[in-house]
Amino acid sequence: MTDQPSAEPARQPLLQCRNLVRDFQSGETVLHVLRGVDFALYPGEIAGIVGASGAGKSTLLHLLGLLDTPTSGEILYKGRDLARLSPEQAAAVRNREFGFVFQSFHLLPEFTALENVIMPGRIGSGALAWMQDADRLRRSAIELLKRVGLGERLGHVPSRLSGGEKQRVALARALLNEPSVVFCDEPTGNLDSKTADEIFRLIEEFNRERAQTFLIVTHDQHIADRAQRRLQMADGRFVAPVTA
Repeated sequence: MTDQPSAEPARQPLLQCRNLVRDFQSGETVLHVLRGVDFALYPGEIAGIVGASGAGKSTLLHLLGLLDTPTSGEILYKGRDLARLSPEQAAAVRNREFGFVFQSFHLLPEFTALENVIMPGRIGSGALAWMQDADRLRRSAIELLKRVGLGERLGHVPSRLSGGEKQRVALARALLNEPSVVFCDEPTGNLDSKTADEIFRLIEEFNRERAQTFLIVTHDQHIADRAQRRLQMADGRFVAPVTA
């Protein structure tokens, strides 16, 4: 494994950014979080970004996933400039093309595991489309929950699930719409080492079986070591490769 912030020149990036800048203003103070970042994510890879708190890695992930907007710079997905999309267009890309797994799970507490997994399909569909697709989405959600080992927990609400089970639900939810890219923001941060290993094993299996692309930001060095490509951030930029 090589620790390089870019891959083979012959490969076409699935998602990339050019000179990406993100500043935050607080009164008269400007906080420069990203300082002109260039990055390319390639189809079918697991890329890991490590760095101390405040390095900018989560901000970069949120920008690439259209959860935030850059101060300046370009974000290209399949060659399309995402920074120029309207809010409605960005929401459609985010729902259909991207999946998200967060440290705090972000499950809806009043809904069951199955209902949480189905939610991205409901959000992305109008009433008529939902009526037509409801059975298919339900079957897909059940299949995913069985795949992550929760076939016996379909009707459980989050309060009845362990942290590892919640993250398995979140992973299944992220995969429901068969996204091209799954963004994982500290996906093992609230888990013990054994459970974290199980979650990453599932990520590896989905990557291998579905050619699913994952971008993971993490403080967990063990998880970072298992990524196919590692990058390190400090002070809003990519820095020298991490040593294996």
